[in-house]
Amino acid sequence: MESSFSSSRPIKEPRGPTSPPAGGAAFHEFARDIKIEHSLFALPFAFLGLLAALRTGRGTVTLPLLLLVLLAMVTARSAAMGFNRLLDAEIDARNPRTKDRAIPSGRLSKKTAAIIVFLFSLAFVDIAFLINATAGILSPIALAILFGYSSTKRHTALCHLVLGITLSLAPLGGWIAVAGMPIPELFLLAAGMILWVAGFDILYSLLDLDFDRRHGIRSLPALIGPFRARILAALLHAAAFSLFLAFGRQLDLGTAWNLSCLAVGLLLTAEHILARNPRGIPIAFFHLNAAVGFLLLGGLYFS
Repeated sequence: MESSFSSSRPIKEPRGPTSPPAGGAAFHEFARDIKIEHSLFALPFAFLGLLAALRTGRGTVTLPLLLLVLLAMVTARSAAMGFNRLLDAEIDARNPRTKDRAIPSGRLSKKTAAIIVFLFSLAFVDIAFLINATAGILSPIALAILFGYSSTKRHTALCHLVLGITLSLAPLGGWIAVAGMPIPELFLLAAGMILWVAGFDILYSLLDLDFDRRHGIRSLPALIGPFRARILAALLHAAAFSLFLAFGRQLDLGTAWNLSCLAVGLLLTAEHILARNPRGIPIAFFHLNAAVGFLLLGGLYFS
């Protein structure tokens, strides 16, 4: 995600197989490494919060506000993912699954990545203040939570829940953009998201089970074993499903919301079936989970 950070000096001879790119090329490497297009994963949840505010008669939404919320989501996620890549560079270099990421492979320098993370962070705070004062004041706290997740896997097996907390900020932020401080009912949706994300992150961590145990990474599969981890992930997803339904009951969303929750429940069931085979875990993680937010957004929209 670099734009104009290139040096005016000629590029020196590479120190390895290749030298880290500069300027637009480095931005491209950064964007590709963090999969910037996956910002769409969290965007429906921001719009869920925004639409919930409208559904309860609080505030109005304009096209400029929608664009600002979109930019806030992209910049916040990009800053957080970039920070995670920086902090995990040494671990990624030792993990066969991640050793080809931009920083450990040498395609992107840590200095350049740090500059990009700083600029995305600054952009997020600026955009938050453009949305409203409440969003602007809370934006550094949001960044602190997003950045804080990156270190939790070194200290606690509850890191999966912390990742869930980071994504649960999306609907809260969407509500704040329209209506200020959230109502208590919205925390049912946020809590459901925390458990849903924790569940699928536990399943995804199964891919790194042996590596995590050898290198002291504190994932729940490494702590309790794959069988118990799969059971726990299923229980978390069942609880998330219940919380999504409870959110709909509290706001009297009706049939459309309930049907969207049912579709989500079926997707999560399919995810656990796929996750029985390690080859199915990436499909479940990147494709099935990506549909959850859009299903819930559609359910709320048609309620």
